[in-house]
Amino acid sequence: MQSDRVIRALSALAQEHRLAAFRMLVQAGEQGLAAGMLAEKLDVPPSSLSFHLAQLANAGLVTQRRESRSIIYSADYAAMNDLMSYLSENCCGGISCESATYASPQALAKTSGC
Repeated sequence: MQSDRVIRALSALAQEHRLAAFRMLVQAGEQGLAAGMLAEKLDVPPSSLSFHLAQLANAGLVTQRRESRSIIYSADYAAMNDLMSYLSENCCGGISCESATYASPQALAKTSGC
C-alpha cells in the first residue's frame, strides 16, 4: 500500500463519526448496512452521515451499492487488511507479534536488544 493511500485512510478514520461508522460496517459483515439504518444507529443526521461516508469511500475504506431505493455501505475488508498490514509490516522489533502482545515492555527490550 502506498503512503498516500495510508494517509487518506488514516485521515478518514481520524474523526469520531467516521470511525464509529467504519467500525459498525466492519461488524455488519459483507451484507453491509443501509445508510439510513447506519445514521439511525449512530444517531447522526443523514446529511452529515452522507458526508462522512463519502470521506470513507474516497479513502477506499467502504464500498456502496444500490438496492432498490437504499444505498448499502460495506467495509472494504481488503483495504482494511492492506492498511493493517502496512501498519504492522515491521512491527515488534523482529519478534513474533503474537508473543509481543503478551510481553512486558521490559521483556521486549531484552529480546530486541534495546
